[in-house]
Amino acid sequence: MNKTQLLPDRPGIPPMAKLPDPEVVDPAFLADAYAKGDIDLICVLGPTASGKTKYAVHLAQMLKGALPITPEASGLPAAAGLSTTHGAEILSADSRQIYRGMDIGTGKDLREYGDIPYHLIDIVPAGSKFNIYQYQSAFADAWADIRRRGAVPILCGGSGLWIESVTRAYKFGKENGVPAERLPQKVYYIGTLVTREERVARIDRRLEERLQEGLVEEIRGLLESGLKADDLIYYGLEYKFVTQYVIGQLSYDDMIIALGNAIHQFAKRQMTWFRGMERDGVRIHWVRP
Repeated sequence: MNKTQLLPDRPGIPPMAKLPDPEVVDPAFLADAYAKGDIDLICVLGPTASGKTKYAVHLAQMLKGALPITPEASGLPAAAGLSTTHGAEILSADSRQIYRGMDIGTGKDLREYGDIPYHLIDIVPAGSKFNIYQYQSAFADAWADIRRRGAVPILCGGSGLWIESVTRAYKFGKENGVPAERLPQKVYYIGTLVTREERVARIDRRLEERLQEGLVEEIRGLLESGLKADDLIYYGLEYKFVTQYVIGQLSYDDMIIALGNAIHQFAKRQMTWFRGMERDGVRIHWVRP
C-alpha cells in the first residue's frame, strides 16, 4: 500500500446497536443549573472520533457570560481572591493525553481549545506510568480549583473507567481512596453520537492525517530520546503498532491494517462501556455534535 493511499474499507467491523435518540442541550440551562448548585460537573463523553473535544470547547465558549457562581452555589468555602470568571474550563479524561511528548498519537489537538483553559494534559513525562488513583487525585484538585475560581468545569474524554472513577467516586482501597466529598456528586452527562458509517470514516481519515502529520517521526523521536520500545508499546494503539513498525516487527502495510482495526475495536468497546453506564442507571444526554 502506498503511504498516501486511502486506508482500506472495514467490512469486518460489526454494526453498532441501535443508537439512542439525539437531544439538544441548552447551554443556558446548564449555566443556570450550575449556578443554582443543581449540577457540579458537566461531562462530555463519547467514542474516539465522535467530535467530543470540539463539542466540549464549543460548549465552554457558549458558557462564557454564564451566571456568576458564588461560593455558596459551588458548595466550597470562600477563598481569597475568589472571582467569577463567567466561563468554563475543560478537564481531560484521556488516559494517554497526560503524557508530555505524546501529541500526534493521542490526538491532543491543543489548538482546538483556543482561549479555553484545559487541565490534566501534559502533566507527566512519556515513559512513566500514571495510574487511575493518581488521575482521580489530580482530577479532584483541578476540579476544586476551577470551582473556587467561579468557572464551570467540563470533563471531556473517552476513557470510561477514568470518567467513572471521578464521577462515581470509585474507591481504590483504604490507602488509595479519594474521599467522595472531594469528587462531583451531581454530574450532567452529555454523549456525542455518530453512526457506524461516520465513525468508520472518521477513524480512517484521522489515522491517515496523523500519519501525514508525522506520527511515525514522533514515535521514532521518542525512541531516540531514550524511551524503551516496551514502554511505548505499553500505551497501546498508535504507540504499540507504530513502535512495532519502527523497530522492524511489522511492515508499514501490516501496521496500517492492524492499527486501523484496533482503533475501530477500541471505539466499539468505548460505546459498549457508555451504554453499560446507562444500564447501571447513569443518564446520558446524547447529542449530534
